[in-house]
Amino acid sequence: MAMSILTHVLAGLFGMGSWVTICGLWVELPLIVPQVPEGWYLPSYISIIVQLANIGPLFVTLMHRFHPGKLNETAVIYFIVGFGILASLFLAFFWSETVVVQGVERSVPLLLLIFFIPIVDCTSSVTFLPFMMQLKAEYLMTYYVGEGLSGLVPALVAMVQGVGVVEYANYFVPRYQPAIFSVEDYFFFLMAMMVVCLVAFILLKYHPAVKHERPNNINGNGDSILRWKNKKSEQKPMMRFGKAIQKPRSTFGTGKHTWMQVIYIYIILAWVTTLTNTGLPSVQSYSCLQYGDQAYHWSAGFEINTRQPTKCGSLVLMGLLTSIGSLIGVYIMGMAMMSPCPLLVNETSGAVIIVLAWFFFIFILSYVKVIVAVILRDEGHSALVWCGAVVQLGSMLGAVTMFPLVNIYDFFTSGDQCNTNCL
Repeated sequence: MAMSILTHVLAGLFGMGSWVTICGLWVELPLIVPQVPEGWYLPSYISIIVQLANIGPLFVTLMHRFHPGKLNETAVIYFIVGFGILASLFLAFFWSETVVVQGVERSVPLLLLIFFIPIVDCTSSVTFLPFMMQLKAEYLMTYYVGEGLSGLVPALVAMVQGVGVVEYANYFVPRYQPAIFSVEDYFFFLMAMMVVCLVAFILLKYHPAVKHERPNNINGNGDSILRWKNKKSEQKPMMRFGKAIQKPRSTFGTGKHTWMQVIYIYIILAWVTTLTNTGLPSVQSYSCLQYGDQAYHWSAGFEINTRQPTKCGSLVLMGLLTSIGSLIGVYIMGMAMMSPCPLLVNETSGAVIIVLAWFFFIFILSYVKVIVAVILRDEGHSALVWCGAVVQLGSMLGAVTMFPLVNIYDFFTSGDQCNTNCL
């Protein structure tokens, strides 16, 4: 029992490190945006820069495709977690530094470090989940809880920090109140969380108590053995007894689903990640800031990648929840397009509605991602690798779509902090 509890704790802490740096960066934006030259454009810059960091998962996916069994996932995890620790450390020291580029002041160190940070988080999509296949299935659920906490914990810390508290002098002049602790201290906190993730991974790999929690006595170095077992389990027998006509199944994974179902699952996953990872976060400042800094702060804090364990694998439920989440996304996008004068802009109810919209948008679509992951987990190692690849593809589609709309065609308008245009 004690060994099981220890493994659950370690799996949760390991999951917390998967997206903690980029989630932590998003929830700190209400403090960063007013202090950098990019201003309201920064979220869209982050979205496109994150996609450039997909070289990490692309490399891992191609290695699995063309050189299966050759990539040492343990070494990759050591590298990306260590890299995340260093990137968070440098971010604490250099996030506010600027460089003049062609006569324009730019936050070059911040943008450069933002490129390095998502290399860690994006690559975790195609390495952390396959590593968890070495443990019993119940620990994957705990990992998802930890992955959800990778957004929730930084958000709670940001709330304690007091992000976005503003007062107005002479009604039209915004004056920001100092946070309880600085942005630098916050980034040191993110670095500490990455250190905890590294320690948890080492213990999951080598702690004697964890070895008893591996199926079929797979040891800590049993990546190749695990893949061999998965490959066997994913093979579909070619001959069946009886003459009953059955629906043709795919050769993907274990073959439990038809090719149409497999395509449907991955399309849903790509669409959901397009919306949640980059599409709407690119315009979050436009959808929220006109309702006040506190609305922006709470909306950013609710971007927690909520992941609750579920055994439900219903394809119909997955489609229904995707539709509901997408409709909420339409409302959020509508408010961003109406900026600087969205609905109920000077009303408390307007701020409450936009915060709740962001909460349910993230919660519902994150639940969909959990359903997809549970289904694909049963399909084996390769299915989870492709799951991570599709997540990054969806994120890229959202980023390349929204970046020109925000930064080139000025499809969204920022207005001013005091909403003087809407009086």
